[in-house]
Amino acid sequence: MFGPVRGPWGDSEWTGWWGADPPYHGPVFVLTHHEHDPIPMDGGTTFSFVTEGIEPALESAFAAAGGLDVAIGGGASTIRQYLRARLVDEMELHVVPMFLGGGERLFENLDGGLEGYECVELVSSPAVAHYTFARTR
Repeated sequence: MFGPVRGPWGDSEWTGWWGADPPYHGPVFVLTHHEHDPIPMDGGTTFSFVTEGIEPALESAFAAAGGLDVAIGGGASTIRQYLRARLVDEMELHVVPMFLGGGERLFENLDGGLEGYECVELVSSPAVAHYTFARTR
């Protein structure tokens, strides 16, 4: 979700999709297999790169949040890792009825699927459906 760079960062000057002032205005922890120095941006956003895995990234986010909620964003692979590890308490899923022609399946290979989660809210229109799932145990 941070950018199109795959593999080692190399000489990339990439700082994200959002320009000089990303919408986050706080710390963001990017999962990666390749080390990278933190990137401070305007508006208080700092991208820090975590190579140790999902648990250390989440621990860093909780520490930075100081007791506030932490949001996990990313592609299907990232979300599946957190779901498999049972580290998601609540999940919002926004579905737009549009065929894009490809992509990854969000709920594939979850070793039990969404067992232990239930849909606690659904708001929909012909343009979008907003699902909220909460962990039940």
